[in-house]
Amino acid sequence: MGRSQRLLDLIQVLRRHRLPVSGRTLAGELGVSLRTIYRDVATLQGMGAPVDGEAGLGYVLRPGFVLPPLMFTDEEIQAIVLGSRWVAKQPDHALSAAALDALAKIAAVLPDDLRDDLEGSTLLVGPRPPTAESIDLAAVRKAIRRERKLRIVYGDANAAVSERVVWPFALAFFDRTRLLAAWCEARQDFRHFRTDRLIELSETGERYPRRRAALLKEWRRKDGHGAEM
Repeated sequence: MGRSQRLLDLIQVLRRHRLPVSGRTLAGELGVSLRTIYRDVATLQGMGAPVDGEAGLGYVLRPGFVLPPLMFTDEEIQAIVLGSRWVAKQPDHALSAAALDALAKIAAVLPDDLRDDLEGSTLLVGPRPPTAESIDLAAVRKAIRRERKLRIVYGDANAAVSERVVWPFALAFFDRTRLLAAWCEARQDFRHFRTDRLIELSETGERYPRRRAALLKEWRRKDGHGAEM
């Protein structure tokens, strides 16, 4: 492994630890000697990287440090391209356009050789099965982001139609469908709604009384039981 790649890996490992981590732990994760860790940390600090701490006490990377695009590895570039191409094929038109815009911005600041790797990536995304969305997924994402209640009209698998007020907190994308995870006021429980079965959707203007992060945490603890499919 080259020295520049080793320094990059060290930064990535420090990023994963929010609390100070010992040099011995860093050495174990990176497969290098403790002396190498001390030397590499000193190098990063000399280059201006905000690494706090010292030998025997542990190290932590202060928040806000951003790696320049030229530090992307080949694997990272391929992951970015593949992910962006997948998102670009989703029926959420605003998100699809944003994925292509983001990819173009990254390409604009990459060195020539890495730009060639990005533009010539052979990792492709197959055609997406045609699905019809009667609602604007951007409106769903906006409500989730702003923690706003939604009033929905929903048709289930048996064609039964119901009107609900829900607290949306997550939107899951699958190859053939999208699922809205929400707290349902009518059921007083978590429910999942296929977005292609949402007949109508409108924001009530009300903020739901719990934080989105708390709902997501509780939903995960319950393993997402209680689906409206």
